[in-house]
Amino acid sequence: MGTGIWLVGARGSVAVTSIVGALALRAGLAGPTGCVTELPALRSPALPGYADLVFGGHDVAATPLTKKAEALAAAGVVPPRLVAALLHDLAAVEGDVRPVPTGGRQADVAAALAADLERFRERHGLDRVVVVNVSSTESVPPPHPAHADLAALESAMAVEAGVLPASAMFAFAAFTAGCSYVDFTPSTGARLPALAELAERERLPYAGHDGKTGETLVKSVLAPMFAMRHLVVRTWSGVNLLGGGDGANLAEPAANAAKAASKQRVLGETLGYVPQGGTRIEFVEELGDFKTAWDLVTFSGFLGTPMRMEFTWHGCDSALAAPLVLDLARLTAAAHAAGRTGPLTELAFFFKDPLGAAPHSLTEQWSLLCDFVRQLDADLS
Repeated sequence: MGTGIWLVGARGSVAVTSIVGALALRAGLAGPTGCVTELPALRSPALPGYADLVFGGHDVAATPLTKKAEALAAAGVVPPRLVAALLHDLAAVEGDVRPVPTGGRQADVAAALAADLERFRERHGLDRVVVVNVSSTESVPPPHPAHADLAALESAMAVEAGVLPASAMFAFAAFTAGCSYVDFTPSTGARLPALAELAERERLPYAGHDGKTGETLVKSVLAPMFAMRHLVVRTWSGVNLLGGGDGANLAEPAANAAKAASKQRVLGETLGYVPQGGTRIEFVEELGDFKTAWDLVTFSGFLGTPMRMEFTWHGCDSALAAPLVLDLARLTAAAHAAGRTGPLTELAFFFKDPLGAAPHSLTEQWSLLCDFVRQLDADLS
């Protein structure tokens, strides 16, 4: 028996880096740097081990996993020696990556997605499956009356083609198939009342949204510092330069707006007010899978003395995200095993825009996460 991780966007950079990383950990070829569940405070027998993880997924692309992994190695994202050593294992995962069904009513498409999940679970004899969305960011969809009520949603999906955005349809399929769901993107996902009702009916946990890997991670540390020192932040502006597929997708204005809003939310929640400024995201193809963020913060101190702070963050998006994908899958699987239902607010540590009434300070989120793992341990014993 094992735990399945079903990746929506399975042929993308984040997904393939996650798969390569998990396979390398299982084979003892790499250490767990970046995996927070390997820190002493979070290491727990309640979490499935890396050797117990089985991968599959959906994608609209057809690039073989081995070819994508080789491209990531050439770009400096993963070590070439690991890809060379794991080609056979990557080829084995290939058989569990399915094309995304298209056409017809959304009810039929969702049923086909759910059938793929059920076959995956049965084929590998898995205890449970966690569906993790690491696909491209969607634009914010227009509201639909059926989003608020499960019965109305199921009726609408039986006759309409565009009731749910793709991320929400994957969440619907996951819950229908008895799988938990994690949204690592700022897309809609399970953030609809009808889907919350479905998760509750099926007694399933879910988590999200928008993995916190770079600039926003820094904001979640610095913003509480200003608040606790009673310093007034006047402006906070950032410029994000992204390459790769994520950058290309975010060149589309609606997707860009959804991402920028998610990145900026931490400031209002942490400071208690929203300073002037915003976050600009630009596509720079030359950067490939790497990203650079530059932020300027102006603030006032005692007697109104004006001051400023600047920081630059340069990192590899997939290498930052992949260990968190593994952490989230393991934690969500353990929550499912423990009988947890509904939004996992305790996983706010991992997200820019966490579900529920979770704190936005990284320190508070860390305490919440540690308490959550201790409770999982207690449930296990």
